[in-house]
Amino acid sequence: MTAQRDYETFEAGDVTLQSGAVFPAMRLAYQTYGALNSARDNVILYPTSFSAQHFDTEWLIGPDGVLDPTRYFIIIPNLFANGLSSSPSHTDAPFPQVTYHDAIAVQHRLLTERLGIARLALVYGWSMGGMQAYHWAALHPEMVERAAVVCGSARCAPYNYVFLESVKAALSGDLAFRDGRFVERPVAGYRAMGRVYAGWAMSHGFYRDELWRESGFTSLEDYLVRGWDTVFARRDANDLLAQIGIWQNGDIGNCAAFGGDLNRALAAIKAHMLLMPGATDRYFDVRDNEDELAKLTNARSAVLHPIPSLHGHRAGNPVGNPRDQAFLKAEIAELLRK
Repeated sequence: MTAQRDYETFEAGDVTLQSGAVFPAMRLAYQTYGALNSARDNVILYPTSFSAQHFDTEWLIGPDGVLDPTRYFIIIPNLFANGLSSSPSHTDAPFPQVTYHDAIAVQHRLLTERLGIARLALVYGWSMGGMQAYHWAALHPEMVERAAVVCGSARCAPYNYVFLESVKAALSGDLAFRDGRFVERPVAGYRAMGRVYAGWAMSHGFYRDELWRESGFTSLEDYLVRGWDTVFARRDANDLLAQIGIWQNGDIGNCAAFGGDLNRALAAIKAHMLLMPGATDRYFDVRDNEDELAKLTNARSAVLHPIPSLHGHRAGNPVGNPRDQAFLKAEIAELLRK
């Protein structure tokens, strides 16, 4: 939909992070789709997921897509450390610890200071984008009308954290990782990371039923080689590590407003909430959303509708998967009617 490098940048200036560190000249890359209406209330915010740039996720936007740009003004803010927004790959000084809270604070400034937006019809996000949607709903309850958390959670569960430890270990086991950072491209590390991810991202049933054949792969090894061995090599390895850190420390309650109390943060949410985990997702487990649902006591409405799919975590980003796309489209259409 968009040519590479066709995006805008919000220069946030020197930003004091949640850690207390000051990030100089912080910038947020973003892209918009559709037109803002006169009431300025047709806005959908669609944050990016792990390692993704807006180019990777905009496939979901279209007149017949899950998010319709003929009706809504859709904004994709690129998460820090994804290579477009401020990232280790183009930061001279050591990259400080950044959190979702920091990301949402700068995204909020983009919306209010540059775009003049005070109301969000929907915050939609998958995976790390879903965690950002949860943060938005908790931190700005008067601004968020609806939130769709797709294969995401209010905080990184211990099991999810352990999964990410295995990913970090696979990547940083490469000899290119020295003194806490990568000094060159970790070719073996990228492949190891992809192989670890392949086991976690897809379900037992996906491999049992050889669903990879639906995408044209001729064998399991062909699927692993072409589908996973180089999938992360398109990103800077230091950027990947920084985003893993954001993910692992994700917790909507971990801020001054909520004092580390997750239940208090969940109770602050007023939006119509749609929790849409993958039924077979192995690291954003349905049970975490089940626990959260019971604590969304002040939400306008809150429903849990798992995606009935064998595609594991990728059921929430179903490129080339019409069945799961149709499920997402129907659920979001129903949410937007509320």
